[in-house]
Amino acid sequence: MADSFKLPLRPVIEKRDRPDSLPRDIAQINAQWGSFRELSEASLREKIEADKDKDQWAEDDEVNQETTDVDTAERMEQLYKRRAEIIQFALQAHMETSFALDFVSLLLSRHNPRQAETSMSPFLKTAAPLGSLNSEIINPPPRPDTALRDIKSVSRGWRLQNFNTAASKLLNAGSRLDKEVDAETGYWDQVLAVKEKGWKVCRLPRDGQALGVQYGFLEATPIFRDRGLAALRRGDDGKLVLDKGLIPRKAQGVRVRIKHQDRIIGCSKVCRPSQDPQSIESHILQARDTLFEEELFHEMMREARILGNQGVTTRQNLVKVPVSEEQEILLDLVDWDQDHASEETSSSSEQNALADAISHSIRILLTSAHRQNLQRRTQPPPPLAPKRRPVPEYQILRPIMAYLQHKSHIQWLESFIANLRRILESAGIECDFNATQFSSIGVLQPSHLVPKVESLVGIFLAPFESAFSATLITPQNSFKVRIRTNPTMPPVGTFYDISANLPQFPDIQPLNRIGLQEEVAQAITHFIMLDITAAISLQIPKKEGSGKLSWEVAYPHHGELLAVDTTGQSKKMKVSLSHEELHIETYSLSRAEGFANPRAAKATLLSQTWKPGIPGPTLTEFVAQASQA
Repeated sequence: MADSFKLPLRPVIEKRDRPDSLPRDIAQINAQWGSFRELSEASLREKIEADKDKDQWAEDDEVNQETTDVDTAERMEQLYKRRAEIIQFALQAHMETSFALDFVSLLLSRHNPRQAETSMSPFLKTAAPLGSLNSEIINPPPRPDTALRDIKSVSRGWRLQNFNTAASKLLNAGSRLDKEVDAETGYWDQVLAVKEKGWKVCRLPRDGQALGVQYGFLEATPIFRDRGLAALRRGDDGKLVLDKGLIPRKAQGVRVRIKHQDRIIGCSKVCRPSQDPQSIESHILQARDTLFEEELFHEMMREARILGNQGVTTRQNLVKVPVSEEQEILLDLVDWDQDHASEETSSSSEQNALADAISHSIRILLTSAHRQNLQRRTQPPPPLAPKRRPVPEYQILRPIMAYLQHKSHIQWLESFIANLRRILESAGIECDFNATQFSSIGVLQPSHLVPKVESLVGIFLAPFESAFSATLITPQNSFKVRIRTNPTMPPVGTFYDISANLPQFPDIQPLNRIGLQEEVAQAITHFIMLDITAAISLQIPKKEGSGKLSWEVAYPHHGELLAVDTTGQSKKMKVSLSHEELHIETYSLSRAEGFANPRAAKATLLSQTWKPGIPGPTLTEFVAQASQA
């Protein structure tokens, strides 16, 4: 264990960071031993032996003895002298430094007067003007030829290297400038082409160094008007790039579908992209159309919220507009490549044409709303009010709903009248039913007052009105039905005004403002039934001894007629009409029972029912048979 572990007791000799230089060693030897000529190996050995025999403590005692012999007053005097000498040396050094600083400052004032003036003393500033001292090299020492040749070679090499560097930089800058000029020229050519095609090019409001194109509509709502300005950026290759911002990358459009019960029977065409999708004009057109379609769908959603009482419903991306009990219109915002018609649509050309007409109509109505905003903005503003005036919803869905509703009512009336016509024709009755006249209350104003487009849209926004008239069996009997639908003005909806001309029944008053189709059907069938009863009473005149009964209208509103002869024989005829059939019955009555209680019939003598498409005896033949005495 002792052999394996050793602990040194000598201190570690630290090596100096850097050895003493040779001049310092020579100076130290000269100070201790004098010149090297007097220094030898023998004298050094003698010195070493003398130091071994010498007592170091004795030398220290001698030094201490000398210091104790010095008087205290002398020590203080020596201390003050040393202090005075140190101060004198410091002042002298400061003075020499100031002189040197003034000299250097005065010398530099020739070239940099402002910087040199800051380091000058006040005395030198007043004693010598700036730039009065200069320095020049006079008769420099001659240089050898080899040094001059080296300097000349180095200078030539530096100049050649600098020339090559400058030439390469100039060539690179020239090529880069050519590319930049070509790119800038192409960029401005494309900008001018965009402007020549009618687009408004202006500076961006927040970036005065960039150009933008105004493709939006200035009369749109603020949220869409602010999005109608896009920056025209320049690409790396000089190609014009349209920074569309919040506009989606794909083109979008409002799709109109017609739903009947649970089937889609018609669909409009969604907007399609241009033939050249890489051109800047196609990008601008796509951005404009997409922004217009988004605003259109947004305004329809706003209007649909106030039409909830009329059955209009909204979803996240869908608006449902009811047309009738079995038909409704679906409007949604889809991408141009989204097409579900092939999967769920059994479409027809007629319904597709209707969907396209609705699609064009809603876009025309939005454009008309923009024109109205422009007219409102150009007029003097209204007086200021403490409350902010609300922005009214555009009339887009309401005219469409009114038109479709009016058309649905006309189709129903035509179908109902056609069914009645077939019933009367099967009974041999000829009536003159005039076709429906579809018109609007709005008047087409002269073109010098209002543009023709605005006048046409104004007619479309006015209430719709259609008239239907018919001449019945008796030539002097007729009735007229007016159908009116108000899209915006109250009362909203479709109403029927029915007027009748029945001279045989002057107490019948015309019906006005009927809103239910069932009531209209009952009123029309009632008028025709009255005309049939009047025609039966006028068909066979009263002649004594003719052998035939003469019918008289007893209860017209119930369709009952009575016939009485001279022998006391009486009969009752009951006429009933509906949209499905015409039914007539005759009963035999006694004189007392007939007039006291007309409903008390003993037995049914004759009855006949006429339905559409079923041949049978005519009404004249049936009445003639029933009138046999």
